[in-house]
Amino acid sequence: MRKPEKAAIEAVAKHFSATWERGENPPDTYFTIAGKRIAVEVTTVKQRVAGRADLAKPGLRFDRVALRFVRRLQDALCEAVPDGKTMILTITAPIQMPSKTAAVLEDKIRTCLARRSVPAEAKDTIHGNGIKVCLVKNGFRRASKVVGFVHNPESDPDVLLDMTRSLIERIGAAAGKRAPARLSGDRWLVLANENGPSHIETYRHVYSQLSLPNDFKKILMVSAGGRVEALAR
Repeated sequence: MRKPEKAAIEAVAKHFSATWERGENPPDTYFTIAGKRIAVEVTTVKQRVAGRADLAKPGLRFDRVALRFVRRLQDALCEAVPDGKTMILTITAPIQMPSKTAAVLEDKIRTCLARRSVPAEAKDTIHGNGIKVCLVKNGFRRASKVVGFVHNPESDPDVLLDMTRSLIERIGAAAGKRAPARLSGDRWLVLANENGPSHIETYRHVYSQLSLPNDFKKILMVSAGGRVEALAR
């Protein structure tokens, strides 16, 4: 267990007044809370752009135009994205021509998907709006195929891409681990965020869009300062 992960486990144990002991990997550790034993996996969420904290504030937009734009793209592109993959889209606000912008973007993405020529990451400008697109493996057939974020122009879209990729990778890897069959109790997942601010509300919004199948009773995020927060409420 790496130092940040051990620190995260200790922070969660203190938060819940729990005792803990090392597990067999899986699970990474066990908590005992009020006599109840809980299997716990722990992993680290990484941010490639963590050093750019001032630029990394993900100012998301939730106005009617933004929400409709994202919903339209999800409905239009869901069938086109292959099983086991998630397309991440970011676009700068304000969206002055939402219908025309969405139509152009849909056409470009459909063309790339049909040719199987979607790059790992691409960017474009459509009707004045900066757009980034990223196609990643999610490891789940029932996970969301399209997630989208409308953000303020001064925000860094790479942070949103990093958050989404990291949650897909880390939760997917942890969900794939199976505790010994003799354990029938709850499973928790602890995400250690060792770099940069937690931006917990943004992480929650990202997680709510992903629909990642897992059997964790709780998913908790621990910042570098030891603050413990629930990813899902």
